[in-house]
Amino acid sequence: MNRRGVNRSPSIERDFGESDVTVSDGVPEQTDVLIIGSGLAGCAAAVAAARGGAKATMVTREENAAMTNTRYAQGGIIFRGKDDSPELLVRDILDAGAGISYRPACELLATEGPRLVQQILIDEFQVPFDRDESGELDLTEEGAHSRPRIIHVEDLTGRAIEERALAAVNAEPGVTLLRGGTAVDLLTLSHHSRSPLDIYEPPRCVGAYILIQKTSQVIPVLARETILATGGLGQLFLHTTNPRGARGDGIAMAYRAGARLLNLEYIQFHPTTLYHPDSGGFLISESVRGEGGILVRRNGERFMDDIHPLGSLAPRDVVDRAIHDTLLRYDEPCVYLDLTHKPADWIRQRFPNIHAKCLSFGIDIARQPIPVVPAAHYACGGVAVDLEGQSSVRGLRAAGEVSCTGIHGANRLASTSLLEALVWGWRAGQASAREAARAQRPFPEIEPWVPMYEDSDPALILQDWLSIRHTMWNYVGLARSRRRMRRARQLLRELQMEIEDFYARARLTDDIVGLRNGVQTALAVLYAAWENHRSRGCHYLVNDV
Repeated sequence: MNRRGVNRSPSIERDFGESDVTVSDGVPEQTDVLIIGSGLAGCAAAVAAARGGAKATMVTREENAAMTNTRYAQGGIIFRGKDDSPELLVRDILDAGAGISYRPACELLATEGPRLVQQILIDEFQVPFDRDESGELDLTEEGAHSRPRIIHVEDLTGRAIEERALAAVNAEPGVTLLRGGTAVDLLTLSHHSRSPLDIYEPPRCVGAYILIQKTSQVIPVLARETILATGGLGQLFLHTTNPRGARGDGIAMAYRAGARLLNLEYIQFHPTTLYHPDSGGFLISESVRGEGGILVRRNGERFMDDIHPLGSLAPRDVVDRAIHDTLLRYDEPCVYLDLTHKPADWIRQRFPNIHAKCLSFGIDIARQPIPVVPAAHYACGGVAVDLEGQSSVRGLRAAGEVSCTGIHGANRLASTSLLEALVWGWRAGQASAREAARAQRPFPEIEPWVPMYEDSDPALILQDWLSIRHTMWNYVGLARSRRRMRRARQLLRELQMEIEDFYARARLTDDIVGLRNGVQTALAVLYAAWENHRSRGCHYLVNDV
């Protein structure tokens, strides 16, 4: 549903330097490239677009632009291992992807990725990756990798990368950053142009409606090229490692704009999140298993050795289901990740953040196993894109977790996500700058937003989110069946109708936008799972009773 009417452009604080983008009361009404999201993919796209000569505007719904999925990535990013090669990395990605990874994208990642890590992250952004005593980059191995090839910054790799990436945006005069701006819907010729004849034009995205949270006003920001870099959708599930903003906004907006979505049924659950009522789904990094952590039951039994040749280093979907089956079989609330056979000083040095966090809950990981359970972690699918991030809708690209490049297939290989965000963010930014420079068409006249003034009830929003999360966790989670998904379809369809009615009358807020996007994305995931009748990777079907 699109609400239209007259709105004036409000003011908004501008961050990270000046820009020559046309600005009205602080908000760019037109820009060459609009980037929605401020994680690594968004930052890379913004810097690349600006360096390509484009005027770039990056919008984030957060007041703190660093609060992204990137920031929460602990383990590391793929680089080059000793006795390693692009061919070996491609093989590992294809093996983890359970046979449906897109080889051209994997080959691009394996060849271009390490080069961009060196050129952009190491040499230019100067991310302080850990080094050994000889000054060489410290390489670690993670699950399903055949070589140690992961570089890291202790166990806070994502935070370090995000800080340096935002600093690079800050230093780029061609980029304007808008904080506290929620993308409501993508603007398309067929849905939002005032010219009725534009419905005959090929589908094209021309920007987005942006909600200025401080003023509750919605303005259209027109763009030659729009890049979605909105992150994931983990908040659709009861247990997740994702931050609160990972609610599927980009997926929902792309769906409403008519973009092709792909592989949404493949939701990767991280096998090891801290089992504690106050942990907030705190992630125990894949690198803990990569460095020798062993999964055990409460009685110390190693249960992975008989399930997979790689034992505790098996691919995530295998480990997820093994933990799930173990908990059901023995009626236990969690399993344990044991690292106590390693020297205590080494553990504290290698995993200072994880050690400190667990210690705050009374768990000393140097002396006792860590209680863990699976949680929704990463969406392997998303907006279908090509090797330059182009979606099926002209003028719309996507990069990072919101996209589907085909690399992850049915199951993501550990530490490929940050690398994919860097490579596709950079390439999407470069391609957008080229397209914006070639564009000769004038911007269309867009229907303004119609504001509504009914106050929303926070209790209804909270309850609706609980319904979405419980439904997705119980019926569209680690193990799915036709009966469970049929129940989910009925519940989510009814809920969506109520939410759309609520949305159409309410004074717009970030919470309402997120709720509307959340239920739409939940249905998109459900429909993808419903249509796929074969268990593969993260999509696991059980027989109906």
